[in-house]
Amino acid sequence: MRALVLGSCPGCGELRRGKSSRKTAPKAILKKPEPRRWGGIFFVPAAVIIALIWSGWAIQVVAVSAVTLAYGAIGWYDDWQILRRRSNKGITPRTKLSLQIAIAVIFCVWLLLFVPNLTVVQLPFGWALPLGLLFWPLAGFVMAAESNATNLTDGVDGLAAGTGAIALLGLGVLVAPAAPELAIFCACLSGGCLGFVVHNRNPASVFMGDTGSLALGGALGAVGIIGAQLWGLFVISGIFLVESLSVIAQVSYYKATKGPDGKGKRLFKMAPLHHHLELSGWTETQIVGTFYLINALLVVLALASIA
Repeated sequence: MRALVLGSCPGCGELRRGKSSRKTAPKAILKKPEPRRWGGIFFVPAAVIIALIWSGWAIQVVAVSAVTLAYGAIGWYDDWQILRRRSNKGITPRTKLSLQIAIAVIFCVWLLLFVPNLTVVQLPFGWALPLGLLFWPLAGFVMAAESNATNLTDGVDGLAAGTGAIALLGLGVLVAPAAPELAIFCACLSGGCLGFVVHNRNPASVFMGDTGSLALGGALGAVGIIGAQLWGLFVISGIFLVESLSVIAQVSYYKATKGPDGKGKRLFKMAPLHHHLELSGWTETQIVGTFYLINALLVVLALASIA
């Protein structure tokens, strides 16, 4: 997914983290000093430790905690490389994706061995879709896609942390009846996100960076899979999905319309979507507030469809 962001077309980029040209950046971004990265390291490990203790070291919480910290470690290494080199280049997209897939495979193998009856996806209104062995490629895709989607959403002060908190809380409610220990994990990580938002609201002094955003995506994906709530996760993650699709659409359209001069057309002024809205005149607080509201409505929709 990051390959779609880095240099694939003009108007695609995670500008807030210095990962593309600033020529077309929203003015609000250019006026701000570059905050420090690694913000995720301040709340993700603490939330995970509290969840482990509060759940009595339940095996499912240990598993999703390991996934969360592993994805956070990938993000930390990426953030560290950017700072160490003092450039916009962290680890390569291929390396990053390979590590994400490797963790997903390990997690899926563990599930296959120790958690039975996961290959049936529960759909709305009591329907079910038995996938058999096809469930496992889907699970791996969900984990990689979810972590990259939250990563793309981290571009406006409070956006990724706030939407992540809402999504985690909603997912926790969905899994609570069958797996209360996973609900505890979601509540702890959601609380960590809220704390990060409160102490790092607009204008931000530190970004959660890949350290935080990849960890949040990994946590959502892992809980959705082990808690048998893939449909609920899909609905709750609507904001992250749209952010990802905006980048994919931007890159695809640019390449499809590329002329003899090597330049193509753009669907959006900039991707992901939150940057397009900034360039269209929306303030950061308007974007964040609107996305929070939509995310909350998606949680209600997910709860209503599963009930």
